Amino acid sequence: MTFKQIGIIDPILKALDEQGYSTPTPIQQQSIPILLENSDMLGCAQTGTGKTAAFGIPILQHIFNNKENSQKGHRKIKALIVTPTRELAIQIGDSFKDYGKHTGIKQTVIFGGVKQGSQTNALRAGVEILVATPGRLLDLMQQGFISLKDIEYFVLDEADQMLDMGFVHDIKKIIAKLPQKRQSLFFSATMPENIVALSKTILKSDYKSITIRPEQATADKVEQSLYFVSKKDKPNLLKQLLEESDSDAVLVFTRTKHGADKVVRILEKSGINAAAIHGNKSQNARQRALNDFKDGKLHVLIATDIAARGIDVSQLELVINFDLPNIPETYVHRIGRTGRANESGISVSFCDMEERPYLKDIEKLIKQKVPVIKNHPFAADAETEVVVKKKQQQRPPRGSSNRGGQNKPSQGGSSKRNNSSSSKNSKYSGRRG
Repeated sequence: MTFKQIGIIDPILKALDEQGYSTPTPIQQQSIPILLENSDMLGCAQTGTGKTAAFGIPILQHIFNNKENSQKGHRKIKALIVTPTRELAIQIGDSFKDYGKHTGIKQTVIFGGVKQGSQTNALRAGVEILVATPGRLLDLMQQGFISLKDIEYFVLDEADQMLDMGFVHDIKKIIAKLPQKRQSLFFSATMPENIVALSKTILKSDYKSITIRPEQATADKVEQSLYFVSKKDKPNLLKQLLEESDSDAVLVFTRTKHGADKVVRILEKSGINAAAIHGNKSQNARQRALNDFKDGKLHVLIATDIAARGIDVSQLELVINFDLPNIPETYVHRIGRTGRANESGISVSFCDMEERPYLKDIEKLIKQKVPVIKNHPFAADAETEVVVKKKQQQRPPRGSSNRGGQNKPSQGGSSKRNNSSSSKNSKYSGRRG
């Protein structure tokens, strides 16, 4: 099936061809026909599946086809896309610009963390498509720069992340200002009960639903591997993999902002050029690091999960999970940064003793075991960490005798494992090691 076969108009087809889009992804094949029929839609899909084009193309086509019937004069906002992060808003705005370059449709992006002057100037000039983060949108609405009374198409993107970031009240305020007569699209990578409940306040009762299963995406596109490593050895393992890697761009995930900054400092001391993006960084610093990463000036980018939602780097080969996420769906999001659309990629994960329950949940979600790289310089310390943990769990209550005798077998077992430590020359992927 081609984009032409699903009814896309020539100006958009021309732009898609220039972008190298030939065959619609599964979410695009399922979504575009539904949205061209003006139905509301609930989409459950991970990042990297092509969902921006899945909702962007139909919106552009509707607005283009309706332009001749609309009154001439100042452009009015017809489509509103609300998304949780600044990076993701910029990425979506760039996509609309690319897909709509031959349509004459104007769009702009607004987000907080920067002065509003250039954003309000664009709004005064008139736009038909507005991509926004919730806080800046409400702020400019309150100042009178934005009216939602002419909205015909509304998209809430990354809804699960929106709620995780505490935007639920902002979203409800925005929904209350929207016209009742509109087409609504609701996208989320996960569908817990609170997300489903929120979707019902946005969508019409006869909405259509599509799901792109995460386990399919991870199994088909990304070559995964896992290193069991102690927490203290993670930085050294990371440095070794980066030194051995021939990837031009490596994305490293940490669980916390502090952890991201700490990894950058460690790498820089070893002469590895790296930068971090997370919520505590200024918008200018985040955008500068992201642009340098995309342009190839920066080899390693350290990111937290929220900041990474807006990262879209073509041909990103390697993603490293320095910390395993405690939410299994987040793992799918992370490795979805590589293997996007029709590209293949590699994902490497570090797992210390405390993270093993997280690994169990991840493997349950993706319905496969992540292949373990056993031969690496830090494997022995990882096994020692397990032995120590088990020994602590088996320690008898206070007052019990024979404590010393209990320790002897453990010491022997640990020594045996140390003696079997293996080669230091393994690579980061199964195909290399």
